[in-house]
Amino acid sequence: MSFTALGMIVLYLFLFCYIVIASIDFGAGVFILQSRLRGTQKTLTPVIARYLNPIWEVTNVFLVFFTVGIVGFFPDFAYYYGTVLLVPGSIGLLLLTMRGSFYAFQNYGVDSKFSWLLIYSVCGLLIPPSLSMGLVISEGGYITKHGGHVDLNWADLFFSPFAWAIVFLALISVMYISSGFLTFYARKARAMKAYALLRKWFIFWGPPMALVSLFAFITLRTQNKEHFDTAVSQYWWLFLISIICLIAAWVLTIMKKSPGTAFILVILQMATAIGGYGISKWPYILYPFINGNVNKTDDPMALALTVAAVCGLLLLIPSLILLMRLFIFSKDYVEGKSEEGHY
Repeated sequence: MSFTALGMIVLYLFLFCYIVIASIDFGAGVFILQSRLRGTQKTLTPVIARYLNPIWEVTNVFLVFFTVGIVGFFPDFAYYYGTVLLVPGSIGLLLLTMRGSFYAFQNYGVDSKFSWLLIYSVCGLLIPPSLSMGLVISEGGYITKHGGHVDLNWADLFFSPFAWAIVFLALISVMYISSGFLTFYARKARAMKAYALLRKWFIFWGPPMALVSLFAFITLRTQNKEHFDTAVSQYWWLFLISIICLIAAWVLTIMKKSPGTAFILVILQMATAIGGYGISKWPYILYPFINGNVNKTDDPMALALTVAAVCGLLLLIPSLILLMRLFIFSKDYVEGKSEEGHY
């Protein structure tokens, strides 16, 4: 295995961690807004706020590591994506900035305003679709190159079934992953009313998650048949495991059994799906312009980047575990016996 391939595995771990942690974070904001609108904030908000207070500041670190790493491994990445993702990337960064700012206003300000909560929640829901455009474009068919000039065909992107499938997959994944974790978290906090509400939401989002995943897989065939054929012929078992985990987590939740196990199954579901997608796509980073075996940095630089990425992962994962042990899963904290922010 080349250093570049090994480095990509590490970067995919960063991406996977970001997808899970950010989805919980973004979805939590939507659930807080929903509870305010339905008058259930006294039941739902305290539990969600106890999770958000310690975690929101570290979420984007994983995204930064992934972005810097992939540009380092593939210098052409900045050339192509820096041009075609200027608009959606700028929108994503603006939404991230606005969301962080209004979270601070809402949670640490002297008073709390509904408009701040609304902006915070809506921004969190719009960030995943804007960032998912990078994945959509990577499948090819949207970029044309004339000499040294790169253009994005906006009409093809807007009317692409695959693009819309990924947008809806990003939105539904946020609500699905978030409701799965918060169901477990509410049960651990012994907040049974919040657990009952969040359990219903997780059960609700299960079937849409399965359907939109299937839709995305089908539309991949029309967008990039080579990638689709590789995924189906060689890595079908990873996607089968993902489906089994989804069904098992959904059934456990319906039966009110072990929400912790159900969320672990959600993690396995996402890990196998993302892993199957990434492995079946290799060596292409951007069809057909960036091939990981051709358009890569030299071996000494790849080795240095891989070591740096591994060190970063070894630093972040234990830090995240420590954060969870000290705050998120601390018995006193999770049950609301220690001081917390407000909404």
